Amino acid sequence: MAVGFHITAAILMLAFAIVYASDPSPLQDFCVAIADADANVFVNGKICKDPKVVKPEDFFFQGLNKPGSLSNPLGSNVTQVNVNQIPGLNTLGISLARIDFAPYGLNPPHTHPRATEILVVLEGTLLVGFVTSNPAMNMKNRLFTKVLNPGDVFVFPQGLIHFQFNNGKTNAVAIASLSSQNPGVITIANAVFGSDPPISPAVLTKAFQVDNNVIKYLQSQFWWDNNYP
Repeated sequence: MAVGFHITAAILMLAFAIVYASDPSPLQDFCVAIADADANVFVNGKICKDPKVVKPEDFFFQGLNKPGSLSNPLGSNVTQVNVNQIPGLNTLGISLARIDFAPYGLNPPHTHPRATEILVVLEGTLLVGFVTSNPAMNMKNRLFTKVLNPGDVFVFPQGLIHFQFNNGKTNAVAIASLSSQNPGVITIANAVFGSDPPISPAVLTKAFQVDNNVIKYLQSQFWWDNNYP
């Protein structure tokens, strides 16, 4: 009986040790380990300011009431409000963004590697959607899509490719909240066809099953970024 008790206790202690030994979620694309303990590097996220010198301005941002420029070919503008704009958001796990759309403007397919997004439409009408991760063999990725009107709310799960498109004839405005102080954004077309250095056309030709000239044409285009600090 005593032996059984000790074995159970040991298993529980091991389980708790595993739980508490888990690493924090990454707050940047990568964090490369170095051997030099004296090197000046950033830790996971941002280095904290001495609390004695923290000011109200460290928790403040103004201007989110102003629409962003819609002069780019996408017809959309994302005004980010994350730890890079409000230092006080560091470690708090939340940020937001204002998204402005011209008529038929698009926030193109993209993903946030470190955050779930919840979006509310303030003005106009948006066609939104996200695509699931790769399913079982011989099944297709599933699209979840919805037309949103003012006051409607939609959730985009962390890491999944999603988009927002203004299918109306007037401007549209939405506010997005994200579950990370530094959610990151990967715009799919920009990353695949506009990387530096470029991905080998042989790789993309095989991946997309198209002619090499199609890939070269896409890589020659200027891929716009609609995300602004």
